[in-house]
Amino acid sequence: MTFEGKHACVIGAGFGGLALAIRLQAAGLATTLVEARDKPGGCAYFWQKDGFTFDAGPTAIVDPGCLRELWEITGHSMAGDVELMPVTPHYRLSWPDGTSFDQSDDAPALRRQIVRLAPGDLGGYEAFLAHSAECAREHGERLGAQRFFDFTAMARAVPALVKQRAWRSAYDTAARFVENEKLRQALSIHTLLVGGNPLAAGSVFALMHRPETSGGVWWVRGGINRLAAAMLRHFERLGGTVRLGEAAVAIETSGTRVTEVETASGWRERFQAVASNGDLMRTYRDLLAGSTRGQQMARRLARKRFSPSLFVVHFGIEGNWPGIPHHTVLFGPRYQGLLEDIFDHGVLPADLSIYLHHPTVTDPSLAPEGMSTFYALIPVPHLGKLTVDWAQIGPVLEARVLAEIERRLIPDLSDRIVTRFHYTPRDFAGDVCAHLGSAFGPEPVLTQSAWFRCPRRDDVISNLYLVGAGTHPGAGIPGVIAGAKATAAIMLEDLAS
Repeated sequence: MTFEGKHACVIGAGFGGLALAIRLQAAGLATTLVEARDKPGGCAYFWQKDGFTFDAGPTAIVDPGCLRELWEITGHSMAGDVELMPVTPHYRLSWPDGTSFDQSDDAPALRRQIVRLAPGDLGGYEAFLAHSAECAREHGERLGAQRFFDFTAMARAVPALVKQRAWRSAYDTAARFVENEKLRQALSIHTLLVGGNPLAAGSVFALMHRPETSGGVWWVRGGINRLAAAMLRHFERLGGTVRLGEAAVAIETSGTRVTEVETASGWRERFQAVASNGDLMRTYRDLLAGSTRGQQMARRLARKRFSPSLFVVHFGIEGNWPGIPHHTVLFGPRYQGLLEDIFDHGVLPADLSIYLHHPTVTDPSLAPEGMSTFYALIPVPHLGKLTVDWAQIGPVLEARVLAEIERRLIPDLSDRIVTRFHYTPRDFAGDVCAHLGSAFGPEPVLTQSAWFRCPRRDDVISNLYLVGAGTHPGAGIPGVIAGAKATAAIMLEDLAS
């Protein structure tokens, strides 16, 4: 392939945009990466306060092979730029009655825990693992790379979807294999990590259990933000052009072709192809506001179901906590009722389930000596369902979250806090232009997946491409990296001469 005289632009330096830009530049297509914020990573931003480093977004790597490939395609090694550290256990699930369950890739240890928790479910768990492996093969490896240009491609996927009973929810799928309620929760909770409701997202999300049990869970020394920084360095090493702190304000079109990109500083440049890693609504409603297609797609997107937002409390405390794993899920007294409150009713529940991230147990460099970094996350309804004043509610909810952690894990937490701050749906809407403050884009239900999700190449504007959580296969680092590979293949094929 030759791309002489051709130039592509990627808008947004999230993981999807970074991976796409690397692949385009590695193939010899001159590529410019435009990012509104001062640092790469998108939702994988970070802050440094009082000697603590706080990662904003993803807390683990579950498929390092897809990342290593971004270096290997040009004969480089990711190990030269990034140090991966194993996370053990992968996470701990903890219930109010004191029951706990440690997920790891230690198969004998896992089975001993299942026998202790629900001895009658060991055979069902083994069957679930086989189902998860099959889902990973069919949907993670094969369908994840599908282009889905038309409904015919979707139709070809139907036999696999029928075989996997894709219309059943992740929770119902777990319930088909195991009887114990806590084990059902343990096998379906992963769906929340990509913005899905375990009670509604399809059974194919069982595949999320497979990478953890087969390839381990990893942390990047210095924070997941260091992976984003390394990807940006690698892109520049290949000759790519980066414009940080340049917020795109318009994608200009002529007929059914993209012509130029303009940023808030007044910079403009012509491109033969443009790919957006930005929020879908932001891309169509705002950047393509001057085109009929942009207005049409904005109306269509407004009718979609969007995933919830998140409320996150970042805090640094005195002391080291070797007994608290890197990841802990503190379940509340309800599971199904809590999910219905968040996804369906749009209310802030009286009870909480908390995802607690404790990276300094793996990587002490993220805090001053003798101290620890944490963040506590709870899913909350997006701004379209919960219309509250987050400036007023935020401090109240922060206090509730910290009080629950103090009650269940760290008895003198309030006396140990050195620094803290919180992040609300309003921050998602402002900082990363997330529609309705949704943290993961369109909700991953069957009718918004595969061909029903936004295409990787726009159906009307022939040289406009999409990458990131809003496109197939969806959110999460493995998903957006796989999507970037597929989008890159389409772009390079279209632009080859």
